Amino acid sequence: MRREHFTLDVNNIDWVETDGEPEKPSVSIDFTGPATMLRERLTGPDGDVLDASETDTALRLQGPLEDDTPGVVSVTNRVTGEFILELNEDADDVLQFIRAARGYGETADDDGRYEVEITLDGEPFVSYDKRTFLVYDDEGNLLRQHSLIPSGVEL
Repeated sequence: MRREHFTLDVNNIDWVETDGEPEKPSVSIDFTGPATMLRERLTGPDGDVLDASETDTALRLQGPLEDDTPGVVSVTNRVTGEFILELNEDADDVLQFIRAARGYGETADDDGRYEVEITLDGEPFVSYDKRTFLVYDDEGNLLRQHSLIPSGVEL
């Protein structure tokens, strides 16, 4: 699977910059490549689609955290550590999304701080409510201050 086969759209993040009413941020990842491979990666050994608790989301920076720093957003299988998908995104955009998710989590009674929907050629395949989004620098070190980590979670 190629990174170019993925398109990422975000919703409900503008309120952070305008001090508006908090809304649950969401990200939609559309895949337009060969669907069979992505379906297999999103399916566990039991044949069921992976649950939210069986996946992790992360941003890996490709340089120092400055303006226009590129990054790679990934979804991985928490049990096996294998990459499910990766796509290139601007780090500032992803960090704004994380700030929105953090702000929403501080005001909502919802278990999830943000939602991820993965579609295959425009057709919904799986949707996850997530609470964690890890950010790593270009050397692989966790940047806790930029990550979304729920209280009480030890890494």
